[in-house]
This record gives sequence, structure tokens and C-alpha cells, in this order.
Amino acid sequence: MTNEKSMQQLQGEVDQYISQFKEGYFSPLAMMARLTEELGELAREINHYYGEKPKKHTEKEKTVEEELGDVLFVLICLANSLGISLEEAHDRVMHKFNTRDKDRWTRKEGGE
Repeated sequence: MTNEKSMQQLQGEVDQYISQFKEGYFSPLAMMARLTEELGELAREINHYYGEKPKKHTEKEKTVEEELGDVLFVLICLANSLGISLEEAHDRVMHKFNTRDKDRWTRKEGGE
């Protein structure tokens, strides 16, 4: 049995963690900078694993999974600080893809 969590649960877990500290959430601008920083680290890992740029032997070994986790954490912090439900945001974007963009891509045989 897997321990799957909803986005709402993830947002609550992050909020509970951040609420322990007097500083609370960083400003949206500071979090945007953090998100950009984490995306850069993710890009670097992707480049090391799937690109042509090998790691230096002095560089710490990280994983794409770890970097994706960092990106997700900061993204959740940003959403929480702005009072945005990521579940609702996801539902809106999926509605957009399933309506406005429904014929944009070539469907696989047997697909709807």
C-alpha cells in the first residue's frame, strides 16, 4: 500500500512546518528567487544525468528526485503564502488543456 497524499495534504503539511517559525513564509519575490534557484539546480542535475555535461569529481552527488522535491516544496510555499489551492489551480489548467487545447496534439491510436 502506498502512502499517497493529496495536494491539499501536501500544502497542509508544508504550512504546518512553516508555521513553527516566527519568520513564516518569505515574501513572494524572495520565494520566486528561491524557486528560480531550485529550478537551476534541477536543470543542472538533468544536464548531468541526461546531457553532455558530466559532474566534476568535487561535486556532491544529488538526484533529480531530490531536486524535484526542492522545487515542489518552494512552489507549495509560494502557493500557500498567496492563499492559492494548487488542487484548484491544477483543475483549472487541466480544464484548459482538455477544452481549448484538446486538438493541439496528435492523439495515440485508440485514444479519446
